[in-house]
Amino acid sequence: MKLTILGTGNATVTECYNTCFALSDGNRHFLVDTGGGNRILKVLKDTGIQLEDIHDIFITHEHIDHLLGVIWLIRMIGQKKIGQGKYEGNLRIYCHEELARSIRMIAELTIQKKVTKYFDDRILFVPVHHGETKEILGCPVTFFDIFSTKAKQFGFTMLLPNGVKFTCCGDEPYNEKDYEFVKGSDWLTHEAFCLYGEADKFKPYEKHHSTVKEACQLAEELQIPHLILYHTEEMHLKERKELYTREGREYYHGKLFVPDDLEVFEL
Repeated sequence: MKLTILGTGNATVTECYNTCFALSDGNRHFLVDTGGGNRILKVLKDTGIQLEDIHDIFITHEHIDHLLGVIWLIRMIGQKKIGQGKYEGNLRIYCHEELARSIRMIAELTIQKKVTKYFDDRILFVPVHHGETKEILGCPVTFFDIFSTKAKQFGFTMLLPNGVKFTCCGDEPYNEKDYEFVKGSDWLTHEAFCLYGEADKFKPYEKHHSTVKEACQLAEELQIPHLILYHTEEMHLKERKELYTREGREYYHGKLFVPDDLEVFEL
């Protein structure tokens, strides 16, 4: 299984893309969030992920930097692929029920009926619930509510064919209520809004985010062997990998990764 980081930035970045990624098994892809606009089409092109090979998309929550890219994917897959007979099977969009209604409404207001007519036929909205398991890319994926106080949001764990457990906590700090889901993870993706030493400047706590220090302390406490940090500020973009890694290694002794956009990992 391959992990492609499509974007690494927070909601307001302009020099990189908003945080989203793809899990891939050959030419089958599971997209997790889609960023805030049609730049998702460019990053998918740059990574060689074809629209006709995307059949599963999970949107964690309603914030625009995670949501709006899916509107473009609905349009392009519906119009350019399904509409032209170039798409086999269905597109499944996983999200909680309230979010499914929001995505449908935005799409129906902004996309022609020749595309939205595929809703509930070829483009399917699949509601997820706390503790529910779905099969995606042939793997069990268990969704869990992160108990956000900002907007209802879900994360997930995925058990890969090689026995590796991959966990995504969404874009807020891990909540101990989800320990039973997160424990035993081999890979953890976790937001790290900024360096701990710059918390006064970026004010991550006001935004319900954590710093590199807290994310790494968490992974150390949970004994996670592989930690990926993303959803960051962009002021230090060129030096981010070096700076975040240096701070993180003070608190975490596993394998720490601070990826750039389009970076790929073998899981």
